[in-house]
Amino acid sequence: MSNIKPNSIITLLNSPEDMQVLLDTSIWVASRLKSAIGLLYSKPSHHRKQAVDYSGCLTPDNEEHLLKEFANEEHMANLTHKTEGKDLLAKAQIYCAEHFCKQSTYPLQRQCSINENLDYIDDKAELIITGRQLTCETTLANIVRHSHCPILVTHSTFKTPESALLAFDNKETCHRLVEWVSKSPLTRNMCIHIVMVGEKNTQNNDAIREAYAKLTQAGIKCKKKLLDCRDITAALLYYQKENNLDMLMSGAFGQSRLREWLQGSNTEKLLKIHQTPYLLLPKR
Repeated sequence: MSNIKPNSIITLLNSPEDMQVLLDTSIWVASRLKSAIGLLYSKPSHHRKQAVDYSGCLTPDNEEHLLKEFANEEHMANLTHKTEGKDLLAKAQIYCAEHFCKQSTYPLQRQCSINENLDYIDDKAELIITGRQLTCETTLANIVRHSHCPILVTHSTFKTPESALLAFDNKETCHRLVEWVSKSPLTRNMCIHIVMVGEKNTQNNDAIREAYAKLTQAGIKCKKKLLDCRDITAALLYYQKENNLDMLMSGAFGQSRLREWLQGSNTEKLLKIHQTPYLLLPKR
């Protein structure tokens, strides 16, 4: 695997059906952040599981022959996966070049799970881009839980975002997101709607006012809204649709695991039903 260049955008190409939107999104993000694009295709090595105990059924010669066949099958399967990965990465680089990507692109290929790569990615990447459907033994929720890097989940098509909903819950991760948005070139020139779902009391009003002030002081055009509603996910998505906002942003998994188990995770719900690109800042 090639070394990851510091401050790169890492695009996870484990969503072949989302290839075009992943690359279009990556080109846009790279142009805003002035970062190189690391195109990562990661798939675990093929290992045939010996689910059947053949002892007592085979002669030593037959057993050795069978093991050699298994090893050869594994080798050929891994070789096929590696070739397919190289072809996919080459096509991705060609697409970026043909669509006038001004930032450099470079291929990254590993024969392991995406989760196994996240620690290495987190140390050097500026942002991770992924599709919704992953062809690997993991889920979006697992990726977000294991990462400490901002993650942008694409939707079915790409258009340049001009506005975004920032889901504010007054938790530490969300305060870090407000700080990140106030400094990031990615959201510069966007209109940001800071939306909090909760009781209309002094504490919530003061919290959302403080977040609003931080963004306006950074020169960002924004609006604020406090919604008194029980269903947080429904309220956020309804507000986003009614105001035609191009992107969703939130902290990720800010609740305790016990509360998630009792009430369900708003992050996980939004990951399943979001209708626009969704930027998440994982919990540290």
